[in-house]
Amino acid sequence: MYICSVKLEEAIKSNKFRDEVHKAGLNILYTAWWLKTIMSRELKEYGLTHEQYNVLRILKGKYPEQMCVRDIACRMIEKNSNVPRIIDRLEVKKLVKRNTSVEDKRETVITLTTAGLNMLEITTVKVNNILEENIVMDEACANKLNNLLEQVRAKE
Repeated sequence: MYICSVKLEEAIKSNKFRDEVHKAGLNILYTAWWLKTIMSRELKEYGLTHEQYNVLRILKGKYPEQMCVRDIACRMIEKNSNVPRIIDRLEVKKLVKRNTSVEDKRETVITLTTAGLNMLEITTVKVNNILEENIVMDEACANKLNNLLEQVRAKE
């Protein structure tokens, strides 16, 4: 089992927690921030934000089908993301293409371009390497952690 070399108390320079549940909540927030920071640093080299990468991954899941902006927004990790703005920036980079829906002329649909597919392939290798290097645990521990995190989100 992997033991963290930096305790939460050291990372945030505090040991005042109401209880272990309170500490666990802060630990989740801190760990999410830590991972996002590492990933964002790597993605920045490719001119992508964490949110833009998330949109590309979502579109890849439906590729070659197109997706409407609303469906992309529903699948985002960060639900408060401004998906139309993110798509605007991806379109300027020629990573996605925007079209009018055939079924509903009021709806805009988005699809990955070849450049978007290529960018996603390259950056996914980098992101996977980051996860493998920084999340060091066996399958049993990962399964337990996934179950615990789903328990935390039970009221979602």
